Amino acid sequence: MTDETKVITEKKVATEDKKPKKKKVEKTEANVEKKVDAKTEVKTETHIAHAPVAAPTVPVKHVAVVAPEVKTPKAKKKSKKKESFMARGKRKSSIARATINKGSGKIRINNLSLEAYYTNRYAREITKEAVNYVGPEVNVVDIHVTVYGGGIMGQAQASRTAIAKALVQYFDSQNLKDKFLDIDRSLLIEDVRRVESKKYKGPKARARFQKSYR
Repeated sequence: MTDETKVITEKKVATEDKKPKKKKVEKTEANVEKKVDAKTEVKTETHIAHAPVAAPTVPVKHVAVVAPEVKTPKAKKKSKKKESFMARGKRKSSIARATINKGSGKIRINNLSLEAYYTNRYAREITKEAVNYVGPEVNVVDIHVTVYGGGIMGQAQASRTAIAKALVQYFDSQNLKDKFLDIDRSLLIEDVRRVESKKYKGPKARARFQKSYR
């Protein structure tokens, strides 16, 4: 290269260096803005494309809300008076259970009348002794007694105690307990005495066989 051409190239380089580079900057900023606008457009298009389709609106029916009914507590029914009572009586090995309820003043022993079961008059009087102390109120009740074990007198005394206890429970307003205790304590309180057992060397509990010295 000649000297003239070198000088010309140097001048071109110098002029290019002196020129302001604002245009490139402006171009680059404009290009960035264009790119950003293009990206946002693409995003909005994709967003619109993928956006869920709104469901058709259905008219809502307005239902009247009814307040729940408040249940008022029911009044408690008055308990009726118990119509039947049962009591137990014991004497020796006899056990009797008496049931008393409304009726017409009948007394039955083991599903039999008092006269049919106890042929002994004294046994009948013992059985119905407590009934004689009550009064006319006893004519509105029936007494059923089931008794087993022992002999006639033992069963009669067990029935007597059972009937007396049942009458006290049924006629609780008459204070029969104190009345019976004043008349005869054994009407309500069972006799705890029992027959003494037999021993050897004798025919009974205490008796002994007779000795012979012939």
